[in-house]
Amino acid sequence: MTLVSQRHPVRALGLFAAAVLVTAVVGSLFSVSAGSTYMALEQPSWAPPAWLFGPVWTTLYVMIAASGWLAWRAGATRGELTLFGAQLVLNAAWTPLFFGLGWFWVAFAEIVVLWLAIVAVLVGFFRRSKAAGLLLVPYLCWVSFAAALNLSIALLN
Repeated sequence: MTLVSQRHPVRALGLFAAAVLVTAVVGSLFSVSAGSTYMALEQPSWAPPAWLFGPVWTTLYVMIAASGWLAWRAGATRGELTLFGAQLVLNAAWTPLFFGLGWFWVAFAEIVVLWLAIVAVLVGFFRRSKAAGLLLVPYLCWVSFAAALNLSIALLN
């Protein structure tokens, strides 16, 4: 985040929050009918209820923004921050693929790439700030679960 100097940490936090908010909004635009679409799909027995996704993602998005900000404060490189932005784009792309277009297999391939990007960001951020890395662990766990659910739904539908 070269646009914001280290003297303006609150401004930088706002930029990280805004980037994550844009990611969330893109996802929500394509998930207006996600609950009913999700319920209409053949699902594995271990699929969570539709209402759970909103609170989980809200919590994760706060943690993702905080992680990015902490890594930035700890001197994250341009490459690490670019990768952070790339994983946000991948995150935003999954919902339109899965719910908007119903391309379950494409969405699965995309979520695998997202998972790899999260691992790369987590490792890079952890080197800079243990807290920044640890804040991404629940995100990686949830995306791992979501990938398994995506694969199961693709197989069943």
